[in-house]
Amino acid sequence: MNNGTLTDEIKKSARQDQYTHHDYYAIDDLLSDEHKIIREAARDWVKKEVSPIIEEYAQRAEFPKHLLKGLGQIGAFGPSLPEKYGCGGLDEIAYGIIMQELERGDSGIRSTASVQGSLVMYPIYKFGSEEQRQKYLPKLATGEMMGCFGLTEPNHGSNPGGMTTHFKDDGDHVVLNGAKMWISNAPFADIAVVWAKNEAGAVQGLIVERGMEGFSTPTMHGKWSLRASATGELVFEDVRVPKTNILPGVVGLKGPLTCLSSARYGIAWGAIGAALDCYDSALRYSQERIQFDKPIGAFQLTQKKLAEMITEITKAQLLAWRLGTLKNENKATPAQISMAKRNNVDMALKIAREARQIHGGMGISGEYPIMRHMMNLESVITYEGTHEIHLLITGMDVTGFNAFK
Repeated sequence: MNNGTLTDEIKKSARQDQYTHHDYYAIDDLLSDEHKIIREAARDWVKKEVSPIIEEYAQRAEFPKHLLKGLGQIGAFGPSLPEKYGCGGLDEIAYGIIMQELERGDSGIRSTASVQGSLVMYPIYKFGSEEQRQKYLPKLATGEMMGCFGLTEPNHGSNPGGMTTHFKDDGDHVVLNGAKMWISNAPFADIAVVWAKNEAGAVQGLIVERGMEGFSTPTMHGKWSLRASATGELVFEDVRVPKTNILPGVVGLKGPLTCLSSARYGIAWGAIGAALDCYDSALRYSQERIQFDKPIGAFQLTQKKLAEMITEITKAQLLAWRLGTLKNENKATPAQISMAKRNNVDMALKIAREARQIHGGMGISGEYPIMRHMMNLESVITYEGTHEIHLLITGMDVTGFNAFK
C-alpha cells in the first residue's frame, strides 16, 4: 500500500478537530490583521492536514513526510528571514504564532519546522556567506531541501563545550570525525549544520551534505515521545567537507547558542499551542460527559482545574507576546527567552496532565490528543535546554553568580 492510499485511509477513521480559539485577555487586540490572517491560514492547514492523521502516525512512530511540502507552502520554514532568499520576511510575533498553531497539531510537526527555520536556515543566514545563503536558503524555505542541526552528542548535552566531534585541515577540505545524537530531521535531512571543534579547539559550523562519503544518519527507534517526529544520529567517519561549506561568520559557542535562542523562542510560543489543544479538549469534554446526572464541568473540582488551566495559558500568552515585541525591537535577551521557554513548557505539561484527569480513562486513548501531547512535552521540557538549565540561566542573570561550574 503506498503512502497516499494509507493517508487517505487514516483520514477516514480520524478524529474531528473541533478546536476553537481561547483568548481570555483579548490578546488578539494586540495583534495586527496580518498576524490574524497568518494564524488562520496555519490553523486551517493543521485542521485539514495534521489533525486527521497525526494520531495514527504517532501510534506507528512514523513521521508524516508528505506534510513537508505543505509546511513550505504555508511559510513555516524560516518565516522571519528575508524575502530575498525566498522566505516570508515576517516579524517575530508572526513566527511565534505559526509555531503555536503547528504545535497545537503536534510537537513533532513544530519541531520539524523549528529545526528547519531556527537551527538550519537561521545560522546559514546569520553566519553564512552570501554564496551559501543563495545556494541553500531558497530550497530550504520551500521544503525542497530539508536540514538538521548537529550539536548534542552522546556524552555532551547540557555541556556543548565538551563536544568531541572535530575536524582537521586537508587542503581545500577538512576531515570531520565524531557523532551527534537526538537529532530531529536527521533521517531524511539533505544537509546538516554541524558544530565541531577545529584543530585549535574552537567551535565552528559546517554544512555537511547527504552523500558525502563517511556521513550517515541512522534512525533512532523506541521513543515514547515525539513519536511522529523523525529522530536520528549523525555519524562522521573521515568525512571530507569542502572549506567553502564552513560558516565564515562565527567562531565559538556563540554560534550554536545564538541559534538555540531563536529555536527556544519558537518553543515558548509552540508549547502554548499544545496547552490550548489540551484545554480545549478538556473544556468540551467537561460539558458533554455526564456523571451523577450532570456534566462533570458542573462540579467544583473540575471547574478548579479548568480555571487554573486558562489562567496559566493566559499568563503564558502574555509572556510570549511581550517577548515577541522585545524580539522585534532586538531587545530580547537569551535569559528572557530562557524564562519563557522554561515557564511555558512547564505550564503546558502540567495542563496536559490535568486535562488527562478530566478526560478520565478516555484521556489515554487515541480518540483524544491529550496523552500524545503529554508524552511529546516530556521531550520539549528537556530539549534545547533542560528545565533545570533554564532555571540556572535565570538564576545567573538575576544574581550575577555562575552556578554551572
